[in-house]
Amino acid sequence: MKQGPLFTTARWIGLLFGGVFTGFLVCVMVLETSLRDYDGKVYTQVRQVELDSLDTLASATLIPTIIATAILVTGAWKAKGPTLYLPLAALALFLLILILTIVVNLPINADQKDWTVTAPPSDWADVRDEWQTSHAVRTIASLVAFALLSFSALTHKARSLTTTPAETPLATRS
Repeated sequence: MKQGPLFTTARWIGLLFGGVFTGFLVCVMVLETSLRDYDGKVYTQVRQVELDSLDTLASATLIPTIIATAILVTGAWKAKGPTLYLPLAALALFLLILILTIVVNLPINADQKDWTVTAPPSDWADVRDEWQTSHAVRTIASLVAFALLSFSALTHKARSLTTTPAETPLATRS
């Protein structure tokens, strides 16, 4: 089924911002994993540097990804075909990431902004572990969601190339 420019634009925005978001999460996971060998003072200092602007980057990439993916789901829903399942699963994963971020990561981020580098709280390692576990789940979910969006784009392009005008119902021709 040929879709209009809105869906083509949404597909590209979803891939672009979803890819940047996923890459960002992977980079943060690598950094956080590296921090496991350091003490609370180093961890606190690095986290406070991370918290300076990385929340903004996360929002600036996740929100457009969710919106673009929702537009793709809407178009696929209207088409009532097999093109619905991949973007729908990706959207569900991106929404899971958003919810997990709001429920677990953002409250911890807000708390960590007030930590003192020279005297982190006594439970800093437990808080770190909770944040990192949630972040690992978000990262895996984002990798899967981005793979689903990518596969959806590839299969959409393949279907577009194999569908001839004679096979397309009159109502869907542009």
